[in-house]
Amino acid sequence: MLLIDVGNTHTHLGLVKRGKLGRTINLKTAGWKSGDSGRELLLWLDGFSPESVALCSVVPTATPLVKASLPGRITSVFELTARTVVGIGIDYPKPSSIGADRLANAVAARRAYGAPVVVVDFGTAVTFDVVNRAGDYVGGIIAPGLSAMTNYLHEKTALLPIVKIRDTAAFIGKSTSEAMLIGAVRGYRGLIKELLAGLRTELGARKLPVVLTGGYAALIAKGLGVDCVVDPLLTLKGVWWAAEAAPKE
Repeated sequence: MLLIDVGNTHTHLGLVKRGKLGRTINLKTAGWKSGDSGRELLLWLDGFSPESVALCSVVPTATPLVKASLPGRITSVFELTARTVVGIGIDYPKPSSIGADRLANAVAARRAYGAPVVVVDFGTAVTFDVVNRAGDYVGGIIAPGLSAMTNYLHEKTALLPIVKIRDTAAFIGKSTSEAMLIGAVRGYRGLIKELLAGLRTELGARKLPVVLTGGYAALIAKGLGVDCVVDPLLTLKGVWWAAEAAPKE
């Protein structure tokens, strides 16, 4: 099975063989329009032709381009949406407005870590997704991503540079770049801790499993001071497990 998670910046892909998630690759989502990502996909598959595909997408314009780039032998394509999701309930006013990647995260987190559980996904935006004690997706939180924040500062000010996100031991910046890193990385840890504390209170959960995923998950987890698990493949696992549990036609 070929797993595909189409994000705003990157598309994450994985291959399931003999019941195990193996090779993965990240391709540029913009590359589906130019055909570059489709060509890279075929090279990466290296002659392997999966019979089934499971995907989630938060970029509607890219979804048909991804499907058109798939190898010819595929006999079934499962697309994760609020209507097709299996593995969690949904207690949310407008289920169709929930990002498919967030549903995938919730499915994987509930199966792997139980309920209640919170997922924090560090992508273009940082999202919190909450599964309550009953196993229902009940909502979450959205904040700007780390790169979005630092890039915005660079774009909207005359003297602030582009910075490469990394950790810093300091609390007082001795350069503009260091000051920005402190605000971004250490500030984000503060943001995460404060929001998790609020979620723990609202859910009435003394013990609340927290799963971090996405590009900066490992960086933020370091020094966070909160018990958490870093699972970089969480979204792909959720797409996979939802597809496996879906009714077969």
